[in-house]
Amino acid sequence: MLVHGVVWDSSSPALRLFSPDAEFTDIALAQGSTLGLRVISGVWCLGHTKVHGPGDRTHVPCRGSSPAERGKQCGACFARDDSRLMHDFHRGGSVPTGLRAYLMQPHWLYVATFANGATKIGTASAQRKWNRLAEQGAVHASYVAHAEDGRVVRLLEDLVTRELGLVQQVRSAAKVAGLVEPRAAVELSSLNRQHASSVRELLGGLAMTGYSVVEEEWERPALANTLCTARAQGGLRHPYPATFDAGGHGLQVHSLSGAIALAALPDASGHDIEGSFVADLGALKGRKIEFGPHTTEIPALQDSLF
Repeated sequence: MLVHGVVWDSSSPALRLFSPDAEFTDIALAQGSTLGLRVISGVWCLGHTKVHGPGDRTHVPCRGSSPAERGKQCGACFARDDSRLMHDFHRGGSVPTGLRAYLMQPHWLYVATFANGATKIGTASAQRKWNRLAEQGAVHASYVAHAEDGRVVRLLEDLVTRELGLVQQVRSAAKVAGLVEPRAAVELSSLNRQHASSVRELLGGLAMTGYSVVEEEWERPALANTLCTARAQGGLRHPYPATFDAGGHGLQVHSLSGAIALAALPDASGHDIEGSFVADLGALKGRKIEFGPHTTEIPALQDSLF
């Protein structure tokens, strides 16, 4: 089974898999879900996407089931992928008719803050307004503008980055590290609101048309709350002690933010190791896995005394 990543199509997230029979299967990642799997070495092409319009796209499997060369795609699939063209659309780049129809639907501009305080500016199509932030793993987020199309919203996004210095990407490793020791909720909420206020002030003074400034907070999924909240005094939270590039892994999900899980790790006898572990399930994307009664090998763990 080839892993296509963690998806939030609803309030119930899932690990999305592509079978040798060319069918997608979703494995639920609800609270208490158990994952036992073995990772086969290598990173494989996920195929490419053809966009036909808003809410209408086709996944095309990689013809040769090739190893990945560009991100999670082989060179041929990368060249055929419609979605790679959307990032230059607002700069005058040409796009296929279906992708143009998708990009010309209304979009939202948001400010997202993560557990370590890192804050980014981002965009979401009207149909994926909530889901986009759920998959990003935001701790707090605010919508700051509603744009008539994807061209306008990306012009605004670039403007905010240029004028206010808000980045457009936060790396997964930073998100994971932040969730091991998340900053206080009230601090992160205040930080997000401050950045959102600055963006609204900037946008409110522009002569541009095609958008309206909005004040709306994103509602974080309940499944993320435990992971996104600073741990209680005495609670033990560790980085996941293995990498998802090979070998056996066994986890029981307690909480999930984006693709990052707070999990218990059972030992060979079925008893949980002391403490909780922060694991980036997004690292499984592009990997081939086999399910079974596997466990994670636990090295000696020692908490900081300070």
